[in-house]
Parts: sequence; C-alpha cells; structure tokens
Amino acid sequence: MSGHQREQNASAALFERKLELQAADEAVQRLCGTATEGRSRLGGLLLYRGEAGLGKTALLAETRRKAMGEGKCTVLFARGSESTQPVPFHVVRQLFQPVLAPISEPERRELLAGWYEIAGPALGIVPPVGQQDPQGVRDGIDFLVTKLARRPEPLVMLIDDAHWADAESLTWLGYFAARLRETPLLAVISYRPEELSDVPPVFHDLVATRGARPVELRPLTPESVNRLVCNAFPDHSDAPFCREVWAVTGGNPYETVELIAKAKDRGLKPVEESAPLLRDLGAASRGSGLVARLERLGPAVTRFAWASAVLGTEIQPSLAANLAGMGPAQAAECADKLRHARILAGAIDLEFVHPLIATAIYASIPPATRTAMHGQAAWSVTEAGLGAAAASRHLLEVHPDHDSELVEQLRVAAREHLAVGAPDAARRCLERALQEPPPEEERAAVLYELGCSALLTSPPTTVNHLRTALSLPHLTEELRLEATYRLSQAYAHNSQLREAAAVVKEQADRTPPGPGRMRLQAAHYLWQGIQVEEQDSLARSRRIAELAEPLPGRDNTERTLLALRGFDCMIRGEDAVQVVEYMERALVEGRLADGMGWTNTEWGFEVPSIIGITLAYTDRLDQSEELFKEAVTAFEVSGWSGGHLAFAHDFLGLVFRRRGELDEAEAFLREGLRLGKRLGPGLPIHWDGACLLIDTLLARGRVDEAQAFAEENGFRAPYTPAIVLPDAASLAGRLLLAQGRKKEAVAELEAAGRKLEERGRHNTIWAPWALDLAVAVADEDPERARTLADKAVRHAAVFGTDTAVGDALRRAALVAEPHEALVKLEKAVVHLRRSPCKYELTEALVAHGVALLEAGKLPEAAERLREGLEAAEQCAADGLVATARKALASAVCEGVAPAGDTVR
Repeated sequence: MSGHQREQNASAALFERKLELQAADEAVQRLCGTATEGRSRLGGLLLYRGEAGLGKTALLAETRRKAMGEGKCTVLFARGSESTQPVPFHVVRQLFQPVLAPISEPERRELLAGWYEIAGPALGIVPPVGQQDPQGVRDGIDFLVTKLARRPEPLVMLIDDAHWADAESLTWLGYFAARLRETPLLAVISYRPEELSDVPPVFHDLVATRGARPVELRPLTPESVNRLVCNAFPDHSDAPFCREVWAVTGGNPYETVELIAKAKDRGLKPVEESAPLLRDLGAASRGSGLVARLERLGPAVTRFAWASAVLGTEIQPSLAANLAGMGPAQAAECADKLRHARILAGAIDLEFVHPLIATAIYASIPPATRTAMHGQAAWSVTEAGLGAAAASRHLLEVHPDHDSELVEQLRVAAREHLAVGAPDAARRCLERALQEPPPEEERAAVLYELGCSALLTSPPTTVNHLRTALSLPHLTEELRLEATYRLSQAYAHNSQLREAAAVVKEQADRTPPGPGRMRLQAAHYLWQGIQVEEQDSLARSRRIAELAEPLPGRDNTERTLLALRGFDCMIRGEDAVQVVEYMERALVEGRLADGMGWTNTEWGFEVPSIIGITLAYTDRLDQSEELFKEAVTAFEVSGWSGGHLAFAHDFLGLVFRRRGELDEAEAFLREGLRLGKRLGPGLPIHWDGACLLIDTLLARGRVDEAQAFAEENGFRAPYTPAIVLPDAASLAGRLLLAQGRKKEAVAELEAAGRKLEERGRHNTIWAPWALDLAVAVADEDPERARTLADKAVRHAAVFGTDTAVGDALRRAALVAEPHEALVKLEKAVVHLRRSPCKYELTEALVAHGVALLEAGKLPEAAERLREGLEAAEQCAADGLVATARKALASAVCEGVAPAGDTVR
C-alpha cells in the first residue's frame, strides 16, 4: 500500500468523526494552549472505545499529527497486540524506549535518578538481574513520566488497542491515571469494550467507572458510506451500489475502505449491476475469505504471512524469513506481495495493516504447524540475542514433551521476569515448566521457585506450591529450610499465624541440631509471639527464655532469638533494663548485623522490625528512629515500594507518636496507609497503620475524626490475629470511652483485659486497657476503679521506664481521691520529665495544673498550666491546648494568671 493510499484510507476512517476529533482537539489545546499563555498545562485522560474497524487507530493517528504539528508536543506511542500480550512491560517499552534509546547511559541515569536500577530492567535499558518489587517498578516508571512531563515540550501518550496490552503495563497505567490531573500529560487510549474480560482490575476500573467518560465510536451512516464511494468513483456511483456497500460492511469504516479498494482493484463499475458482487468481495476482507485470498498468493507467501502472525508486532524480516524457512531475497519478494495485497505494511519492521488481519491469519495456521513455528520462533529469538524472557511467549505455546532444556529455558525466563517486576509472567513460565514436566529430581525446585514468585502477589498460591514442594523427594536440605521459611512467611502475610508457627515447628522437629534447626525454631517463636490469641503464651515465653538466655549473639540465629526474647519481654511488661540488654546483644555495636538488614531475604524484615518496635517502647526513641529511617532508605533504594515501605512509614509514625510530635506522626502514618492501600484491602499492614493513626488522632483530641476513620477502614471486631501497635481491642475500648459510650467501652476493655492477662501481657503503654477501664467504671464502682489502676501502676513499675511509670500514675490519678491524685500527678510529672515522650508529659502537666486549680493552689496551677499549654502546642495536641486554655481562663477569673495567658 502506497503512502498516498494509506493517507486516503486514514482520511476515510475519519468520516463522521467530528465530535471525536473535537474531543482530541480540545484535550490537546488544554495541554498546549494554556502553556503558551503562561498558565499551567492541563493534562488528562481521553478514552476511545469501539469495536474493531471503527477507526480508533485513525483517531489516534490524527491526534498524534495534531499534537506533533500544531501543539509541538513530544508524543509517545504504543500498541497492544494479541501475540505480545504475555510479554511483561511490552507496551511500556514501546512508549519510552524511543526516548531512552538515543541518549547515553549517564543521561539515562540522570533522568531516572535513584530509579535507574529499579525500573531500568522493565524499560529494557538495564540487564535483568535479581528480583524487583512490582510496586517499586511502577513507582520508577511514574518518576520517569513525571520528569518527561515537566520538560518544555508538552507530553502526549497514545496507546492503541489497550485491551491487548500486557497486564504489567495496564496495571501501571491504571494506577498512574489517578495522577493525570496533577501531571501535565495527556493520555489517549483506545480499546475494544467487548475484549476487556482479561485485563487487570485496576485498568478495568479506570475505563469502566472512575476514568474519564469514554468517547463511543459508532458505525458510519449510509450517507457517509455513499460519500466515500463517490469520492473513490468521482464520475458516477449508483445509489443501489452505495447502499450495498453499506449493507455488506455494516458501516464499519475499515471494512468499507477495504471493500471499495477491492472493487476498484477488480475493475468493478459502481453501478447497480455490480452490487451483487460486493458480498463476495467483502468476505475476502475477513475470516475465511481473507485466508482464501492469502492462499491464492502462493504457498511461500502464505508461509511468510504465518511466520509474521506468529511473531506478532514489530516483525523483523530476518526473523520472519528464518521462521518461514526461506532466504532474504525470497522473503523480500513475499513481503512485497503481502504489502500489495494490503496485508502487511512497513519497510524496516513489518506490521499487519489491521489487527483483524493478524488474528484471522494466526487462527488459520494448522494447530500442529502453529505449535512447531512457536518452537522455532523461540529458538530464533534466543539466537538473535533477545533473551529468554522474549522467547518465553513462544515457549508457552509449545506442546509438553518432557524436554528438560525447555524447562530450563522457562526457569531462566521466569528469573528474568522477576527481575523486571513481573511475578505473574514468571508464574506462567514456571506453571508451564511443570506441565512439561521437569525431570523428577527438579520438580521440587521448580515448585519452590513457583511459590516464591507469587509471595508478594498471592500468598495463598505460594502456600499451595511450597507445601507440595516440601512433600516431594529430591529436595535438598538447604532448599527444604528455605521453602519452609518462605512458606511460614506466606502464611503470616495471609494472616494465618498459627499455620505459620506450626509449619516451621513441624520441620524443626525433623531437622538435626545445628544452625538450620535453630533458624526454624526462631521462626516458630516469631510467628507464635506476634499472635494475639496465642494458646500457650506462658509456656512459649519460658521456652524462648531458656533458649535465648545463655546466647551471646554470635550469629544471626542467636541474634534473632535474642530479639524475639526482648520483644516478648516488652509485650509482657518485664524489666525494661533487661529488655534493652537483649536488644543490645541482638545488634552489633548498635546496628543491624550483616545478613539481617531490612532487605535481607533469609530472615525477612520482621526481625529488624521487632527490634525497632521494642526500642520505641523502651524509651530508646533515637535508636528506634535511626533503624526505621534506615528501613525507608533501604526499601526505597531497592525499589520495595509495597508493604515493606508502608510498614517502615508506620513504624516511623510510631516513633514520632511516642516522642509526642503528633503532626509528624500523623503525616508518616497517612503515607504508610496510602502505600498500603495500593496492595489491596484486609492486609496486616492496614491494621498497624489504622491503629496507630486512630491512637494519634485521639491524642490530638480529634475524636470524631478518629471514629470516622475507624468506620471507613473497618476497624472493628474481629480484629487481626497479629499483634498490632497499639493493641487493637484496648484501642477500640479507648475510642468508645472518648465518645462517652461507657457501657460499650467497659465490655470491650473487659474482654481485652481477660485475653491479655491470660497470656501474661502487662505492658501498660502498648495495652493500657486496665487504666481506661478504671476511668470507665469510676462513677459506678470507684473501688474497682482504684484497684484496677493500682494494679496497672504496679505492672508499670515492673517494666520500669519513666514513660510507663509516669503515664500509669497520671492515669491512676483520674480515679484517685483528690489528695492522692495530687501526689500521683506530681510524681508522674517527675518521671515524665526524664522521659523522651513529650505528649505524656504534656498530659501530666495539664492534669496536674487542673488538679492544683481545683485544690485552690492557684499560683502553682497557673505555672503548670502555662507550661502544659506551651508543650501541648508543640505536640500539636489540640484537645490538650483547649483544656489548658480553659483552665487558664479560670485562673484569670480568680485573678492569679495574667489575661494574656489564655490567648496565643
């Protein structure tokens, strides 16, 4: 097809597309026109939807022409295709490689900054090595797009046939689309609505619900078809002939243009007598008619067309020739004939004129021949140096045949897919490897790799595969240990903590004494120790104490056991001095040991987390902050932008909450929740973030906001089986109490207390249920209230930190007799002045000031209240600010404090 013919056809495809073109014009103007007037560019999303052949491609081509011509935009273009749908990030690479390929490596590094190694493999500019977190890869692509969009030239991104784009690209696009309103980028996407069944949910959600309203393409009217016929036959066209063209094509622009072109090729006159011949010509444009037309071109041309259909898009003539079994000269001749027949187009790289043609030809290949050609294509792609991942889409189509070499190729491809952040693509390769099947001695290893590939995306899938792997022979001892630990992690990530503990215990019991067995025992105690309703808590605490007590921390297994022992002691409220001593032995000169870092896969991030949490609750806030900031850096550098990074933000929020910097705490917690929500609902990360944010909002005095957030995020019983910070049931009781719902609060706090006391967990900072319960029952049963409070004070004294003792005394004063309350509050202030937890000190100062005021000790009261007000403002504790100001106003009325003290 000549360039002139293609322009004519594209123009014909735009008949009756005035409104559709207007939508594109307006979108380009919003992006480009505002920039020329010195205002901010306005990006956005434009969707074109319609059946095959309705002109979506022509609309995108016209949008591209306008953007590059009138708008002087940088235009990125990609097209999905059936054949490349299994290739992860194929559409992403089509979009960005034309920008990245011409520049040098230093320029690419500068453009991508810290995301170069993370997103580079997915973009095709860095060799695939290791394993990348999919969310981190998407964040890296986001960074690249944002940088490109900030350049002087407006940026337009066009994606045709998005229904056939690979899942990884569509997932990125679905998430990134939420940022289009704040990014000076226009994204124009076309798709067929009837073929969206297999697209990722986030993309389906984008085009079906939350995205811009799609522009719906309709078939041409009879009048438009009549005009097309008249343009092609300017001398004269009979009305019956024109009507028959419309009847045969149904107004489909592509089929209309093709039918008119074939009528001209056959020399038909546009008269009524020729109309009966149009149906046969129309049939030759699609399905079996197209195949028959191809076969008339000869067996060599047919074979070359088959090879092209197997290769898909961006067809390299040399690969097609190799696959068709012919030399370069014959291949060039076949390509010319296919161009003349309007089946192929292009010079350097070939492509089908329309996806409908590619689909029809691919479907016409005899199944056995198609399978053999895919096998040959895989070999050709590999020989061309394009890598195992590129060959894998062909290997997936080959019939199973006990080919151990194919199994190895698929395993290599799976590793490459993991290295670009595409675990689903890796899973497909490994599942196909199992069907081959692999040699019996390799089956367990393939199952292990398959399970690990799904760990971040589907813990239940990981569980199934790893359990099967552990049941098979030929599993090396090293692989059995790794599979067991990964299986326990998958159970834990799926909130199945009992199963996680049980599986490592079962394997530990069959493991000979040594480092391997101790590692499994440590994992067993880890998963047991973070369960809320652990059945044998006291016995488990004794066992881990016996195991950990004599250990000096010589290796990472010993350090892990010491960390677990310290965490258990902290939750139980045992002597904090001893707790800190355990943590010091678990660290090396105050830092994580080599092999126990945040991104280490042997032990996971759970062990460093419990070290940092324990330090936070034992008033070692600076050390805890250093650890969690190190976590954020490590995860960001490694591209771990999912649950790990969300947890790190939550734990930094914990540190700032303990320190009393409540606004900083809230910011970190909201960021952690934002990161966690990208992973889907109901995960353990949501519980930690939600509990900490509710606790922080209550500390700020924003009770209604805390309740609204709790309702929106499903914070209600049954709570997660894992320990969260703070204790979920205790927090729920405190939230009810803050709302004045005392009866409900009493029931919630009593239930929480029973479970915690049965398990010997007495930390009054992590779970202050008894102190809150004392306040809830004080009016009706003051004696019980004092008993509860005094017992909590004793537990706090055992733990021994100034924060625990001071805060327990402050809370106990709320239910004590007035003279006792003053004594307790004075002691609380003394302890809390030595504590790094400024919010708890602020509470004590304000409470002491109010109590002094009520006791008539006005000068002392005013002094305490002034100090408390200043501290409350520094903590961003709005509720305490209001309380302190109200009390100071009373002091003003008494003539003690200057009037200026009540207003800031």
